[in-house]
Amino acid sequence: MDMLLPSLSHSYPKVAGKWQNCRKFLGTNRVARMCAFTPSNSKKKTVWIWTEKKQVMTAAVERGWNTFIFPSNRQDLALEWSSIAVIYPVFIQEGRLIDHEHKSVAAFAEISSPQQLEQFQISEEQADKVVVNLLDWQVIPAENIVAAFQGTQTTVLAVSKTQSEAQVFLEALEHGLGGVVMKVEDVGAILELKGYFDRRHEVDSLLNLTKAIITHIQVTGMGDRVCVDICSLMRPGEGLLVGSFARGLFLVQSECLESNYISSRPFRVNAGPVHAYVAVPGGKTSYLSELKSGKEVIVVDQRGMQRTAIVGRVKVETRPLILVEAKVESENESYSILLQNAETVGLVSPLHGEGHQRTTIPVTSLKVGDDVLLLLQGGARHTGIEIKEFIVEK
Repeated sequence: MDMLLPSLSHSYPKVAGKWQNCRKFLGTNRVARMCAFTPSNSKKKTVWIWTEKKQVMTAAVERGWNTFIFPSNRQDLALEWSSIAVIYPVFIQEGRLIDHEHKSVAAFAEISSPQQLEQFQISEEQADKVVVNLLDWQVIPAENIVAAFQGTQTTVLAVSKTQSEAQVFLEALEHGLGGVVMKVEDVGAILELKGYFDRRHEVDSLLNLTKAIITHIQVTGMGDRVCVDICSLMRPGEGLLVGSFARGLFLVQSECLESNYISSRPFRVNAGPVHAYVAVPGGKTSYLSELKSGKEVIVVDQRGMQRTAIVGRVKVETRPLILVEAKVESENESYSILLQNAETVGLVSPLHGEGHQRTTIPVTSLKVGDDVLLLLQGGARHTGIEIKEFIVEK
């Protein structure tokens, strides 16, 4: 880095000095790690920040985002912030972004019409990274950009002013762009984007589902039960985590199987009565009665693989219910769930080695001694968030 500082001093002398101090304090390797670009692939996305508000900068750095875009005339701001945190400043200059060493980091294009988007091209030396600022933002250009660069080695970042805009760019045509530049002056937008990435990360992790043994089955009376229709199709073994107590949620399969009674509804989970808990993103729970169109839930399969799904519709109807209780071996704790007493409602069974095996047991065929899957977690909740406190639920 010392060999590169003369060019930095020539272009941005004040920032160069601050980087020299940063190198001495943290060491060259630490600075390189902090300022390196996030590799772009289908799972990991790059986030850069474009702001002039110190609180936004601080919130971004605290969440691991260190690359900041500045207009060429705001070297003073880059210098000030470099004294507060380890940041990697890049500057807009003549259709490109340059770093503190005056090296080209990415091409930079402002596009205000479909014609400009169609004609947009970059030179070979700029092909590594491209930042696109759609002045007339809309969804279709996001899809067009993804289609245009799909299969290339170019990482495309789109300037976004809200978390919802960023989400569209990151998910357009399923694969999305390589990243986003958040141009915001509101700390809330940074927090919302971090929450979005936390939910994305959950999809890559397995839930530790536990085998439980059915100990009691009882037909009860009528109750208001909730059908949850999501905007995705589910496969056998997939469903929602539902339970009367948050400490133990049963994996209730979707109506994805054909039966003699009704056609397959692979988008639907007949989930249980209005009081029951259901797992939602962020390690939280929600009451089934609180779900509505646009809310998110966690879909889980027999192996514990989870994904996020959007609720498209919720139906509450009065139906006959059945009480199911279960226990985990070596535990005295009892877990329960109430479900509609119908052949199309089933609990998912644990996997037992390879080969053909049943994935679900209809509640109408359920017997004491059958094995089902549970998610065990803390029972005390406040607004769906797990808390540490004494609680007794029966």
